[in-house]
Amino acid sequence: MVKKISMLALAGLIALPAVASASGGANATDLERKIEELSQQLDQLKAQMAEKGEGVSQSDFAALSDTVGGMEERSDSWDLAARIKFYGDFRARMDYYSADGVSGQSYDNDTLWTNRFRLNMRVKATENVEVKARLAMYKAWGMQTTPDGLGAGYPMWDGNMTRQPADSALRVDRAFVNWNNIGGVPLWFSVGRRPTTDGPPAQVRMGTDERMATPTAFMDWPFDGISAGYAYRWGMEAMGTGRIRFCYGRGFEDGLEAEDGTEGYLSDTDFAGLSWDVMKKGDRFLTLQSFMAFNIFNYPTFESDLVNAFAPAMFGTQTQIGNIMHSSGVYQDKIGDVNFFGAVGWSQSNPNDNGMFNDPIAMMMGTAGANTDDENGYSVYLGARYDIDSIGLKLGAEWNYGSEYWIGLTPGHDDMYQAKLAARGNVFEVYGIYDLPSGEAISKYAKTFVRFGYQRYEYDYSGSMDWNLRPYDLGDAMDKQYLQMLGMDPVESADQIYLTFEAYF
Repeated sequence: MVKKISMLALAGLIALPAVASASGGANATDLERKIEELSQQLDQLKAQMAEKGEGVSQSDFAALSDTVGGMEERSDSWDLAARIKFYGDFRARMDYYSADGVSGQSYDNDTLWTNRFRLNMRVKATENVEVKARLAMYKAWGMQTTPDGLGAGYPMWDGNMTRQPADSALRVDRAFVNWNNIGGVPLWFSVGRRPTTDGPPAQVRMGTDERMATPTAFMDWPFDGISAGYAYRWGMEAMGTGRIRFCYGRGFEDGLEAEDGTEGYLSDTDFAGLSWDVMKKGDRFLTLQSFMAFNIFNYPTFESDLVNAFAPAMFGTQTQIGNIMHSSGVYQDKIGDVNFFGAVGWSQSNPNDNGMFNDPIAMMMGTAGANTDDENGYSVYLGARYDIDSIGLKLGAEWNYGSEYWIGLTPGHDDMYQAKLAARGNVFEVYGIYDLPSGEAISKYAKTFVRFGYQRYEYDYSGSMDWNLRPYDLGDAMDKQYLQMLGMDPVESADQIYLTFEAYF
């Protein structure tokens, strides 16, 4: 009997490495525990067989010992594999866009097709240090450059890299290191290319239903920086948890310059502020954010050297023009099958002597100089989504409004042509999300759906997301003439229809 048991144990030990290898997702700690248990069982079998005068053959015993020893050696490689997680998403999107300019000219694109592929990686270096990264490829069908009119007309630069269609290159979208549980308390430090795009409440409209970035969507700008924060519990069940973080980042690096005070001398553009998730309990979430952008540029440095060579002729001398203060808040919740949210934003320009929101017509006529006044702007954003889980359908509607001097810092937006949360005027959107019946999920990240929607842009003022020129009233005949004198034809109204096929894996 003992002989039969020992042979079964031997077979199990020899087969275990193959099973562990096939499982792929075995926990390294569990495997180490099993190895230790099997080693103890081996010792016990040897002792029992010695008492009964029985044993295994020399070859069987050697195979058994080699198997246990081999598993101990391979446990390190299992541990390395268990530390790394890969997941991602693919999106194919089709857009129809039609816009009317101030001059009466119409602009249309009947079909714009794009592919976007993103690969996420999460790696544990130590118990409290992890690396997170996301690579992204985003291109238009039939193009290896950005199609005309995308990115609010700007070529590629650091603030919209990987966020608008370009070419088929796989670029670093996010890459940062988190050091958590510092000193055994809920403190953390993080540094790298920040997760600062598609922040709440964007996940409601985009169908992910999980927070995708640091709040809020009014600050949709990929940049490099540092964050340090503290997490806490309110002590009241209804309030849940919260966290507060200090954030610092660089939006523009000027490089080596001689500080001789000559015209065109630049300084680095930096961000600094606080982001506070006041409370989170289930679907209920309240977050506030306030920061300052220092030494704002009149236009960024572009990725194309050719564009940079001609930029002064188009925009004038590149220079700093002042600071921008920015604050916003989001509240979101769910009652029954209805998700809803409300968000508000406030911006204030603090120009230097170069001025912000300047009126070039008045300056050319000598009736005004650079505008050095602080200008305040605000935005309101409301939305709701009704989930019909029985058929896998979600239907939503959103509205946002931006005032005359509103500055939405959203170059990393995902609205294809125009950032809706930067609009000085009204934007209406209705959309649907349909979960495809694609079978049982293989991954916990898995979801496959189509998303379809319609956006209507109605601008009251020109220059959304621009702080250089004064906002011209698009309903005023004289202001329209001024814009034509400047050779500008901003969009007065636009319609956009989109359809996506998205797979998360």
